[in-house]
Amino acid sequence: MNEVLFAFGLTLFAGLATGVGSAIAFFADRTNYRFLSVSTGFSAGVMLYVSFVEILLKGSESLEEAFGASKGEWVNTAFFFAGIALIGAIDYFIPSAENPHEPRSEEETATLHEDAQRVRKVRPPKGSDQEKGLMRTGLFTALAIGIHNFPEGLVTFLAALQDPKLGVAIAVAVALHNIPEGISVSVPIFYATGKRSKAFVYSLLSGMAEPVGALIAYGALRLFTGGEFSSAVTGALFAMVAGIMVYISLDELLPTSRAFGKGHDSLIGLVTGMAVMALSLLLM
Repeated sequence: MNEVLFAFGLTLFAGLATGVGSAIAFFADRTNYRFLSVSTGFSAGVMLYVSFVEILLKGSESLEEAFGASKGEWVNTAFFFAGIALIGAIDYFIPSAENPHEPRSEEETATLHEDAQRVRKVRPPKGSDQEKGLMRTGLFTALAIGIHNFPEGLVTFLAALQDPKLGVAIAVAVALHNIPEGISVSVPIFYATGKRSKAFVYSLLSGMAEPVGALIAYGALRLFTGGEFSSAVTGALFAMVAGIMVYISLDELLPTSRAFGKGHDSLIGLVTGMAVMALSLLLM
């Protein structure tokens, strides 16, 4: 039970980072785009390195133990791409207009730092089509991020359940990448309402999809395995987690990092993330 609580706590920590992103946007003097670029690049580096060097290898070892060397490798590869297909299908059904990973411009985020009273005076008239449109955009963004965060919560939880050291690394990587998502939710809702509290709450709620994903993952595992992890189940989960993390890194984190940064910011973050993850694995 302690392992389950620890895994759930890490997932909750990662989900709460959307609220952290919203809070930073409101209380910082200005949005630090270089920090967002380096941090999302760092997150991608951690995820890519740990996926190929550690998680996929663990999956292969477990599946080879269950099915033999040759068949185990085939099964490992199949579940790796199954993980990519799963997150790809989720991504496909999110409307592109409400893409939660679309970076917000400096002009947009500057509004978050303005005096709320003044924003209320210049915001769209109450009940107007413009106000409704902004609010709808914010809510759709929150929903889209929530859907994206669901498999991320599942990944963090399952990894922490199987290997606490990996769980911590993945939770930190997911938390870093949730920070700019908090800003994406906050901008349109603050434009529409002029209320920091409402924008913050919706931002925070979108991140709560991650612990919800963890609870559903745990319930499914209890239902189908009785809480006992065979080598086949463990290997399949590791391979799918690796696939999901690779997709998230290549489709979401690196493009977002490039969009926020200048020069080699995203590359610096990527290589630093890989180096930190490599050092962590060697030390642990």
